[in-house]
Amino acid sequence: MVDHTTVLIAGAGPAGLVLGNLLQAQGIRTLVVERASREQVQTRARAGFLGPNSARVLTEHGLGAGMLHKGRSHGVCAFRGEDGEFELDYSALGRGEVHTVYPQQDLVTDLVAEYLDRGGEIRFGATVTGVDSGTATIRYRDEQGESVVSGRFLAGCDGGNGISRTAVPGRRYSQDHGVSWLAVLAEAPQSMAAVTYAIHDDGFAGHMARSPEVTRYYLQVPPGDAPEAWTDDRIWAALRTRMRVDDFGQLKEGPIVERRIVRLRSEVVDPIQHDRLFLVGDAASHISPSAAKGANLAIMEAEVLASALTSALLRDDERPLAEYSRTCLPRVWRAQEFSRWMIDLLHAPDDDFHRALRRARLHSLRDGRAHQNFFAEHYVGI
Repeated sequence: MVDHTTVLIAGAGPAGLVLGNLLQAQGIRTLVVERASREQVQTRARAGFLGPNSARVLTEHGLGAGMLHKGRSHGVCAFRGEDGEFELDYSALGRGEVHTVYPQQDLVTDLVAEYLDRGGEIRFGATVTGVDSGTATIRYRDEQGESVVSGRFLAGCDGGNGISRTAVPGRRYSQDHGVSWLAVLAEAPQSMAAVTYAIHDDGFAGHMARSPEVTRYYLQVPPGDAPEAWTDDRIWAALRTRMRVDDFGQLKEGPIVERRIVRLRSEVVDPIQHDRLFLVGDAASHISPSAAKGANLAIMEAEVLASALTSALLRDDERPLAEYSRTCLPRVWRAQEFSRWMIDLLHAPDDDFHRALRRARLHSLRDGRAHQNFFAEHYVGI
């Protein structure tokens, strides 16, 4: 027996949930199929920086109450290195825009609740085992066994390791940047007022507050390192060194509650649609976390696809759907370009030339107005 819906969505991350909410608001029936449990989905600590366009989408469509209540505006970042520290007030540069800091797990919790209130259905604990782009059909397995569900259209929002992207023929562009980060969540207040990027010969370190009680840190580690090799004491010792606490003050330390290795890599699928299947978010393109673009790309693509599906289903006009890839991919490549720029700024091969080049880039960013405006426009915009 095959269940039927109008739009079938694989994945309950920001991409799938924003898409589902926008379609439900238009009276379009949707079904989300998600491998993880509801608790897992609502507690996964991932992105935390929302750009102005993402905040606009959430606010305009009635999805931003939690963000507006608990989110914090952020318009300054800092860089530390051998020549000292400088702050960059990017809110006063470029288009004068800011980020909103709101942890992804809180956003997803909001989106799940709103989606269910709007009459949407989520089947948690359902592992997708097959996708048919021609019939917009998904096969999945859950505790009841194997099931099949189909719709008029199918949105693949199941991430870079999901099955949806395998059903879209086309080019796969990929780049391993040769850099690994240890991503750490600490139950500790922020130690600095701004997001801070620390450049050190031992490797990069980053400080990004997530809430008044929790701080995200990143440490560049050798490729192949296991997270278990980094004890709490080792993590804090490396952070103290790379953040240069002797020069800038001590860190506010606390228990490490999460540690995982992030390999900095980029992948883009072209096109991101085939037959009745459309890829959104990490399923369409994976981007390194160096510039905080992943969740923001997902939200923007969800808005574009929701508008196109609404046009097709309510106005019998499929032209916007036909243009989905051509609409989204230029933005994807702009984000990838800036992400690569940030990787080059924060990391350097272990030789004198590249260390000197990195130092020159930092000086240009500190002193050059044109360079600062470039950074501000691309750091916030998407």
